[in-house]
Amino acid sequence: MTTTTTRDGSTGATAAGTTTTLVCLPFAGAGASFFRPWQRMAGEHLTILPLGLPGRERRIDEDPYTDARTATDGLLGDLRAALGADPGQPRRIALFGHSLGAVLAYELAHRLAAEPDGTDLVHLFVSGSPHPAEQRTRRATGLPDDAFLARVNEFAGYTHEALDDPEMRELILPTLRADVEMHESYAPSTDLALPVPLTVLRGSHDELVGRDEAAAWAKTAGGDFRTVELPGGHMYLTGSAGALLAVVRADLGLG
Repeated sequence: MTTTTTRDGSTGATAAGTTTTLVCLPFAGAGASFFRPWQRMAGEHLTILPLGLPGRERRIDEDPYTDARTATDGLLGDLRAALGADPGQPRRIALFGHSLGAVLAYELAHRLAAEPDGTDLVHLFVSGSPHPAEQRTRRATGLPDDAFLARVNEFAGYTHEALDDPEMRELILPTLRADVEMHESYAPSTDLALPVPLTVLRGSHDELVGRDEAAAWAKTAGGDFRTVELPGGHMYLTGSAGALLAVVRADLGLG
C-alpha cells in the first residue's frame, strides 16, 4: 500500500465503544448488495450501511436517476429513513463512494454538513474518481449498445459476467446507461470546501484516474486530507475490500 499524506491525515482515536456507520454509495451499474459482504470484514465499532439506487435489485421497477442532484435528494431521504429519527442521539457516520459513488458521496456530504438533522458526519472516503469538477474527455453516453459497453469496459478495466447473458444484459443495460449519463453530465453543486476530513483512494494501476487527478481532491478539502493507493486497477476494491476497510478504520480512529 502506498500512502501520500498532504495534510495531517490522522483523525485520532475515538471514544471507547463508539460505533461509526460507513454509508456506502454504489458505482455505475452496482447495487447495495455489492457492499453487504464488507460487514464481515468491518470489525468492531464499524457498521456498513449500503444505500441502493432505483433501477436495480429490490428497486428494479423504479426508473433510474439520470441527474446527480436528484439522486442526492433521494439518497438523503433513504439515509434518514435507514438511520431513523432520533435527534437526541446523533449517529456518527462516514461516507464511502467509488467512481460514480464518489461524486454522489461528495454531494451527500455537503447536504449532511448543511443539514445534519441527527447525524454527525465525521469523514468522507472517495475512491476511483478525479476531482469532482473534472470530466473525462472520452464519453460513453449516447453510443450504440456494443460500443457503449466496450467504452464502459475500457474505462473500468472490468466486465461484469452478467453482461455476457443476453437476458441479463437487456435488464441491466438501461440502468447502466442511466448511471453513466448521470456521471458524465455531473457538475458539482458547490465549490465550498468540505468541513470534514477527506481520504481519497485509487488503485495503483488505475489507468482511468491518475495519481495527480486523485490528489486534486485537495481543492475540496477543508480539513485533514490524504491520498491512499491500494494494489490493482480502477476496480481494485473488488479484490481488496479488507485492505480498503483497514484504511477506513485507521482514518476513523478505530485501530
